[in-house]
Amino acid sequence: RPLHYGTLMGNRACVRMAAAAWSSGFLNALLHTANTFSIPLCQGNRVDQFFCEIPQILKLSCSDSYLSEVGLLVVSACLTFGCFVFIVLSYVQIFTAVLRIPSEQGRHKAFSMCLPHLAVVSLFVSTGMFAYLKPPSLSSPALDLVVTVLYSVVPPTVNPLI
Repeated sequence: RPLHYGTLMGNRACVRMAAAAWSSGFLNALLHTANTFSIPLCQGNRVDQFFCEIPQILKLSCSDSYLSEVGLLVVSACLTFGCFVFIVLSYVQIFTAVLRIPSEQGRHKAFSMCLPHLAVVSLFVSTGMFAYLKPPSLSSPALDLVVTVLYSVVPPTVNPLI
């Protein structure tokens, strides 16, 4: 029963995981915000996106603080990779438990519940990685906009449907 974390794991474990997720997200956002406000912009302040995203702001930068932001992006990538590993390990445990279900109907029901969520997580992670790790030669405003919509708008939109 993978969706009964609160009863199976206990409140203390749930509170610790939530606190770790919130605090790491807050720290990451705080570091990026502070560093972004310290970057001087020499190519205007118009971003070709529907929100101010770090790679787009870095394209407008003309200072040495670009390297510090790249360092923060590496820290963010490490945090993201840690979350990704945690998600993969969780899904391995979930699929192991599902495969132990004796009835085929029960396995089908469990997989039909887990696979759409896994598809949305995969879409979010793959498009996010592409957006941040693609070589500059592949960059175009239209492609950047499509990829940004795919990882920032689509997953939250389809989550209620799942």
